[in-house]
Amino acid sequence: MKMIRGFLISLQFLTALPINMSLPMDKTHIEKSIQSFPLLGLLQGALYTSLLYVLIEWTPFSSVAIAFMIWLCTIIITGGIHLDGWMDASDAFFSYQDKGKRLEIMKDPRTGAFGVLSVLILLGSRFLFIYEIIGFVSGLSFYLIIFIPFLSKVVMGTVLLRVPAAKKDGLASFFKKAGNSSTLKIYPVYLVALLSFIAFIDIHFILPALTIVVVALGCSFFIQKKSVTWFGGITGDVLGASTEGTENILWMTLWLLHYFVMG
Repeated sequence: MKMIRGFLISLQFLTALPINMSLPMDKTHIEKSIQSFPLLGLLQGALYTSLLYVLIEWTPFSSVAIAFMIWLCTIIITGGIHLDGWMDASDAFFSYQDKGKRLEIMKDPRTGAFGVLSVLILLGSRFLFIYEIIGFVSGLSFYLIIFIPFLSKVVMGTVLLRVPAAKKDGLASFFKKAGNSSTLKIYPVYLVALLSFIAFIDIHFILPALTIVVVALGCSFFIQKKSVTWFGGITGDVLGASTEGTENILWMTLWLLHYFVMG
């Protein structure tokens, strides 16, 4: 039951799905929420790939229309919460100020020019990746799409607990205090289970899947290092930006796999 409540907490905080119920916010349940981040990503991936399959197989819509619907779904499900972090972190980063000033900029509710430009580039490139993936789509594509939000949530949870907080208050600090070194031990279990499932479907699917996993690990190491260098640690905005950036890199990886490996 604690894991279920933790998953529901993740749904409340990280998606726009209506979870109209009072949930316990003690340390134990917040830790379970962190452990359920990848499961939330798995749910998102299942929704994306199911919608894509339905639109391709059972509707007369063009590839552009289908790509737009999948692209829009990636925004609607999260309610734009991570995109807000991407814009705030972009404004702070491109200010080229010291760490303290960057934290102040992220607190500012106003969005600057760099935040607008960065989100246009992020979403524009994501639409390109999704559209071209649809042009190459195969049975393997549907399985690999599931990996994208799953791994981005793995990265988010890992960065949350392995990088020091940049400030003592805020949502990231609140969640971070509930975790410890053993909280993340369940993440490799999820990953092995998902890779085993892919291998069971077809052993030839494992190489593209492992490629996406390796890229996600690279994103995780990069973010862990640079979030301290650039911002002095993590905040809710930095975590949101990390999630969106990782997800976009993984969409790009799947796009390139279709050109050079799966094509």
